[in-house]
Amino acid sequence: MKELIKAFKKDHDLVKEMDGLAVDERNFHLWWLGQSGFLLQWKGKRVLIDPYLSDSLTQKYSGTEKPHTRMSERVIDPELLKNISIVTSSHNHTDHLDAATLIPILRNNPEIKFIIPEANRDFVAERVKCKKEFPMGLSDGRSVRINEFTFHGIPAKHNEIERDEKGNCKYLGYVIEFGDHAIYHSGDTLWYDEMIDLLKPFAPGIALLPINGNDPARKVAGNLNCHEAAALGKAINVDYVIPCHYDQFTFNTADPGEFKREAEKINQDHKILSGGERFDSNT
Repeated sequence: MKELIKAFKKDHDLVKEMDGLAVDERNFHLWWLGQSGFLLQWKGKRVLIDPYLSDSLTQKYSGTEKPHTRMSERVIDPELLKNISIVTSSHNHTDHLDAATLIPILRNNPEIKFIIPEANRDFVAERVKCKKEFPMGLSDGRSVRINEFTFHGIPAKHNEIERDEKGNCKYLGYVIEFGDHAIYHSGDTLWYDEMIDLLKPFAPGIALLPINGNDPARKVAGNLNCHEAAALGKAINVDYVIPCHYDQFTFNTADPGEFKREAEKINQDHKILSGGERFDSNT
């Protein structure tokens, strides 16, 4: 078996780094946790975005035509994630809504708020074994403020912009505003014509975008590819694009070197992180 890609920093060492930066009142810090998962820390508050920190998909698809063979070691045991103020899920796919990840996080952070697409409320409650009224539901054009963080729902196309019978989006991205900052986490999405006009008014400084592309042969819904992720960042005038959704499963990944080349072609600043590595707002 091929050796797993090592984390830049993991488990207790990662927690120690986060705790050491919790007193920083000026800068925000952003760690990539693998796949589309990130931890945002600002003024000691922690926002956990779409974490997948288990082997549940590898176990589920073992011996099938779609094996989810892990490429990178897990960055952090979800049992170690404490003092989390907010956690998000952008849609119902397990690498964005994982019971094995979320159940211990919800248990260990009793004051936590959980943001989801409103359309997915029943499914989410069943999967993570929480009360149906516990999550805070969003759709496009709706926002929620928690402490000093405001979350805005942005439609995601995966592979379509799907809605429930009430018109609520089943797949979302989130613009997260806090202080003078704004970060866009797209969730899983393809490019669609309206997204530039939807995102530009928020003037996000950072875009967290998937780069694994859309290959029907994989038999899973697709995402932006390397070229599109760089181009979207340029189109909405972000300071940095941070790519994600690669180096998790062998059948559904991308080459971050290709993304780097595409971003450099159009002079789009970017930061390629290793699992457990952080980005600082004073970069």
